[in-house]
Amino acid sequence: MSVRLKLTFSYASFLMVAGILLLATVWVFLLRYVPDRTRTVPGLPGPFSPTRSDLLDAFAPRALQALTILLVFGLVGGWLLAGRMLGPLTRITDATRVAAAGSLSHRIRLDGRSDEFRELADAFDTMLARLEAHVAEQQRFAANASHELRTPLAITQTLLDVARKDPDSDHGELVDRLQDVNTRAIALTEALLLLSRADQRSFTREHVDLSLFAEDAAETLLPLAEERGVSIETSGDTTPTVGSPALLQQMTTNLVHNAIVHNLPRGGTVWVTTSARSDTVVLTVENTGEPLSHQLVATFAEPFQRGAGRTRTHHAGVGLGLAIVDSITRAHDGTLTLTPRPTGGLCVTVHLRAATPHAVG
Repeated sequence: MSVRLKLTFSYASFLMVAGILLLATVWVFLLRYVPDRTRTVPGLPGPFSPTRSDLLDAFAPRALQALTILLVFGLVGGWLLAGRMLGPLTRITDATRVAAAGSLSHRIRLDGRSDEFRELADAFDTMLARLEAHVAEQQRFAANASHELRTPLAITQTLLDVARKDPDSDHGELVDRLQDVNTRAIALTEALLLLSRADQRSFTREHVDLSLFAEDAAETLLPLAEERGVSIETSGDTTPTVGSPALLQQMTTNLVHNAIVHNLPRGGTVWVTTSARSDTVVLTVENTGEPLSHQLVATFAEPFQRGAGRTRTHHAGVGLGLAIVDSITRAHDGTLTLTPRPTGGLCVTVHLRAATPHAVG
């Protein structure tokens, strides 16, 4: 039985029960004033009042007719009311079938007053919008990843073809170039795996101090900063939070590395600061550099996006640095903010939840 038919029978049954109770009440009320035997009055011919049997003979057929009318009315009215009540649910079901067929752009957009069906339809539309955006992002990411992975493979194939055609070529130089290409391919693959791990949130949460990660990243990347003529300044407070030590360390390292590599050619500076508030901890990484527009900065957290002048140098990375930072931040229920500095360069701010004394790891 369909839900509409079940509701129809429910409405009709309720109406029949109500009708029976009403008729029973009337019957009991009438019985109070009707004698069970015929009474006669002296001087008057015939009975003075009807008996209960007379009342039953007159009442029963009318009651049966009333119940029949109530049954028909209950079935027809219940069917119409059930159809009207289930109309929004039918639209939601149709939208679900359309989405299941692969069309995520369809929206219900249910009109009318706010009720349970309206809330369900709005929640479904919101889910479809997020799912459509996520699928589009995944498709774009897959296309970019395929392109990025194809590049080192194509370079390797070209180098091997040249070496095969010229047996007298310098094999040492070929090996060095192949090693560079292979190193880049490995780095890209590891970055993709890390990004996938952060997106799936498949990690154990522990109590950590974000300021220690910042100091460690600055110390580890100091040789690279000195090589590029960039100075690193670290400062701040203890910033206790809860999360994956490996992922948060990777996030901090990526931010400092990005600030060093995408800086002024010489004489640049990187500022790494941490601060703690009542319910959040903040990591800020700023760097000098060329002036950046807000429109350009808005694309930096997308996979494989590089800003103006962000060429593939020896330390330029694979274009996933800030994308990994963004993914790790979201996996820890935090927020990432990218802002161009007025004098040039970039300011990156990460907000994470502060650890509580009874936080669960």
